[in-house]
Amino acid sequence: MQKTSTLQNILRIALGAFMLLAGIGHLTFQREEFQAQVPNWVPLGKDLVVVLSGVVEILFGLGMILWTKQKATIGVLLAVFLVLVFPGNIAQYTNGIDAFGLDTDQKRLIRLFFQPVLIAWALWSTGALAYFINKIKK
Repeated sequence: MQKTSTLQNILRIALGAFMLLAGIGHLTFQREEFQAQVPNWVPLGKDLVVVLSGVVEILFGLGMILWTKQKATIGVLLAVFLVLVFPGNIAQYTNGIDAFGLDTDQKRLIRLFFQPVLIAWALWSTGALAYFINKIKK
């Protein structure tokens, strides 16, 4: 198990709670908003993509909070997931789609810069970043 500080643990749990809320939103009160982010080139129905990604986000949220022995692994997997869903944010920007209060090109562009922050948050708060840095040094 990767050692992490109290601050990292607090932020890991906070990110887990955020993922839980996002996953629940996918399945309920924000379902249409999330459908607006699914790029048209995705070969599955938009609702199916939103439901499946919502389930995955709930599982990641629970994993980030509860599965501490595998937190670094979960952090890496969550970071990969966040990279994989990033095209939805890009599609929202390039297609000028209003969702989540992002109703201008400027707001949609600014949103793009938050995805790397979430990716770094997942890697740092779980100790995955330190694990990889230590592996490289050896």
